[in-house]
Amino acid sequence: MPTYRAPVEDTLFVLNDVLNIQRYNNLPGFEEASPDMIEAILGEAGKLAEEVLQPINRIGDEEGCTRHEDGSVTTPKGFKEAYDTYRESGWGGLPFPEEYGGQNLPATLATCVGEYVASANMAFGMYPGLTGGAVAALLQHASEEQKQTYVPKMISGEWSGTMNLTEPHCGTDLGLLRTKAVPQGDGSYKISGQKIFISAGEHDLTSNIIHLVLARIEGAPEGVDGISLFVVPKFVLDADGNPGERNGVSCGSIEEKMGIHGNSTAVLNYDDATGYLVGEENRGLKAMFVMMNEARLGVGVQGLAQSEVAYQNAVDYAKERVQGRSISGVKAPDKKADPIIVHPDIRRILMRMKSFNEAARALVLWTALKGDIHHRSDDAEAKEAADELMGLLTPIVKGVITDRGFDNAVEAQQVYGGHGYVEEWGMSQFVRDARIAMIYEGANGIQALDLVGRKLPRKGGKAVQAYFAEVGALADEHMGNEDLKAFAEPLKKGLGELQAATMWLMQNATQNPDEAGGASTDYMHLFGLVAFAHMWLLMAKAAQEKLAQGANGNATYYENKLATGRFFMARMMPECGMLRRRIEAGAETMMALDAEAF
Repeated sequence: MPTYRAPVEDTLFVLNDVLNIQRYNNLPGFEEASPDMIEAILGEAGKLAEEVLQPINRIGDEEGCTRHEDGSVTTPKGFKEAYDTYRESGWGGLPFPEEYGGQNLPATLATCVGEYVASANMAFGMYPGLTGGAVAALLQHASEEQKQTYVPKMISGEWSGTMNLTEPHCGTDLGLLRTKAVPQGDGSYKISGQKIFISAGEHDLTSNIIHLVLARIEGAPEGVDGISLFVVPKFVLDADGNPGERNGVSCGSIEEKMGIHGNSTAVLNYDDATGYLVGEENRGLKAMFVMMNEARLGVGVQGLAQSEVAYQNAVDYAKERVQGRSISGVKAPDKKADPIIVHPDIRRILMRMKSFNEAARALVLWTALKGDIHHRSDDAEAKEAADELMGLLTPIVKGVITDRGFDNAVEAQQVYGGHGYVEEWGMSQFVRDARIAMIYEGANGIQALDLVGRKLPRKGGKAVQAYFAEVGALADEHMGNEDLKAFAEPLKKGLGELQAATMWLMQNATQNPDEAGGASTDYMHLFGLVAFAHMWLLMAKAAQEKLAQGANGNATYYENKLATGRFFMARMMPECGMLRRRIEAGAETMMALDAEAF
């Protein structure tokens, strides 16, 4: 049976020593996040993940959710009790304003908790995760009356939330959306249409579900400019603000999916359901993008989370499974064979996973911290810079981390050999669960196009130029430091490859847009490698400083950190050159065949 141990020590290292989170204690909410409080929160979150959520992960996978004849849905055994524990402990309110019942702590901390929850039980974590995204959208775009009506009970976990975008004929291209909204003259609308792939769309965990629904008001313009956002509760509220009559929204079916079986992914039918406009007419996509961006970062965390739990179990197996003898000499003379962890190819797999996980964790938290600065700082320049960098890195966090997270889950399965292909060992679930993260909230090909087509040229390339300058200055600063040279030199070289690829795109994509499309995924992964190397130099610097200060009895941890980073720089950064050369090969060969030739 799989196990999970929350990487609290590594998270604390990133927060305290790499990001120096205490220097932001002038921001609202950060002043309460003392080192002791952060450690206590992460410790308790780790216990929740390990003791409450992980034990029911396989149950959720095997049982799935059950839809009944009346359209109601029952979640797997143990999910309701686990959700009650989650709710009663206040985890859903961690980053939200106190005036609505939240704790107003940094969203960066909620990101840490989100990793532990997703590693332990990804399907479960989607229920409160979707609610958090819906709350963020309402806080930014809803009226004060709507906020007071819905947000406190969503933050408390008494009610949950969803996002409803996709339709049977309409995924990424939301301009094709058909769900309609008819004004009723009293401020409400009647919503009709069908939405598919709605995560947490119907379940038995909460007393009400607050759906955020994209629809087109009668007479609105075609395309994305005519889309509005509506709040549509499962139960229409009575005069006292409590769930009353059942609204005209029902679960038509539950999708039969490859993974995340414990999450109720529903087809929702809207039949003259009562809804209320959020924000301005025809500006719904802008409001929903708040939730989508929150979700994209959350999905990136899921990619890391599945990679981490798969890695942990692969390590345990590699230490216990004996098979063959080490090619460099017997390592376990008391046994008939050596543990497979002695074999270089097993080490290659494990080191690739370990070095990725630690860099991805740092990048996720670095990006989340930019979000906190944007939302909480009163310095207009700092707010804008943080927002631009967060926007630039969001496709990297979502696209690269989920691509590599899935690859790592498969590699971990490979460590098990034939046992990895057998359900009882649990590795199959990590592979199946990780796969969806590459698809939803904008498939990774879309993330790559977003990076190349929107984020790079935004504001004349201001964000990417600022990022390149920051990374280049960091590498130059430490180039002469013998202890950090093994980190600074590959980072500088990788940055050079990325800058050259960026220049190639600027010179070629304007003349032939297919060059941007053909290069986009390779470019995204090249950017991701440089971003990970950036994190590794920051982590190496922090580890060296700790060792110089005596390491407080924890020298082995910091030495292992440096060794892991050196592997990443030596074995993974050379991929930058390959990716650049693929980009510069152009799109001609991939576009050469007529469609009929395939």
